[in-house]
Amino acid sequence: MRTAARPAMSGPQCKRPRLLGPDCQAADSPQPGGGEEEEDGVLRRYREGVCAEFAVVTGTDGTVAQSYLAENEWLLERALNSYFEAAVQPSCSAMEAAPQIIKAADLQSIDLTDDNSVQTSKGDGTESHVDESTVSLLTWNIDGLDLANLSERARGVCCCLALYNPDIVFLQEVIEPYYNYLKKRAVNYILIPANNDGYYTTIMLKKSRVKLLKQEIIDFPTTSMMRNLLVVQVNLAGHELCLMTSHLESTKEHSKERIKQLKTVLKKMNEVPEHATVIFGGDTNLRDSEVKRLGGLPAKISDVWEFLNKPEHCRYTWDTTANNNLKASYACRLRFDRVFFRASSEGQIVPKEMYLMGQDKLECGRFCSDHWGLFCEFDVIL
Repeated sequence: MRTAARPAMSGPQCKRPRLLGPDCQAADSPQPGGGEEEEDGVLRRYREGVCAEFAVVTGTDGTVAQSYLAENEWLLERALNSYFEAAVQPSCSAMEAAPQIIKAADLQSIDLTDDNSVQTSKGDGTESHVDESTVSLLTWNIDGLDLANLSERARGVCCCLALYNPDIVFLQEVIEPYYNYLKKRAVNYILIPANNDGYYTTIMLKKSRVKLLKQEIIDFPTTSMMRNLLVVQVNLAGHELCLMTSHLESTKEHSKERIKQLKTVLKKMNEVPEHATVIFGGDTNLRDSEVKRLGGLPAKISDVWEFLNKPEHCRYTWDTTANNNLKASYACRLRFDRVFFRASSEGQIVPKEMYLMGQDKLECGRFCSDHWGLFCEFDVIL
């Protein structure tokens, strides 16, 4: 959920980072000309500004900010990339409290702690065993627009990726530093962003299992919140899948636009050839009454949570009674994050189980996101 069209609200936690390319300067960076004293003043103000932005994004102090910026020619994005490349600690609380469904062998197939020691096999010339009878998917609004404790929360998300090792990942509210961090850490995944500006969705595909065939971005023409639909076609275990993610328009006031976007999603799902399985997941911001207003989902499309007989343990993905990241003074429990499914004509892939992720607090006292992640397993009929 996000209540504004663009992350331009006041307050240090809502300030949108100014993202610079490696060969670019900030708009207020010092320019040639003028007296020496004036140039020194401009340079000082510029460096104070990028130090402040670095500290906001990373949750560090001015000393750390100055150190990283000085080592990276005072270019903000380069300094942020350097900072986020720091080693991920494998002992974070998300790893310590992992559910029992995680198998030790799963940890061999992705290593987010050291790019130079990534293991994709057993190390003896044989490939690690892959269970071809299941497909796993994670959808998660990672709340990249909340800059507080961003680095620790990003490490927490990476710990969850390492533990659960999903084949497919749908992320919402990704910002560029977060995307660059994931690209460096999650080296066993292909990352497909829906944009390269502001905040956006991203699909991650495990290289060892999923082959990317085609990708497409479908614009929502009347959105006021930079929203769209990201679509990729893949082959997984010999089956063709069409994968979709989106972050539908937020807040009650934008219900009309949200329903219009939902209609686009459902139409696109129905247009996929019947021989392919279709899975949509994301932060829909939907209220049940809005789905009823449409007359429910189309006949061939299922809500996976409902398909699994509405398990209570994963009903609410946005819950201010249990998640204190927003410090909300109100109690609100909603099923914003949803997964829709349309079986292929052969019906080889079927929803099996669903869990919530990210429910363990990090050392900073906060959660990875104000949303819980939604982890789904599907049976593959061989």
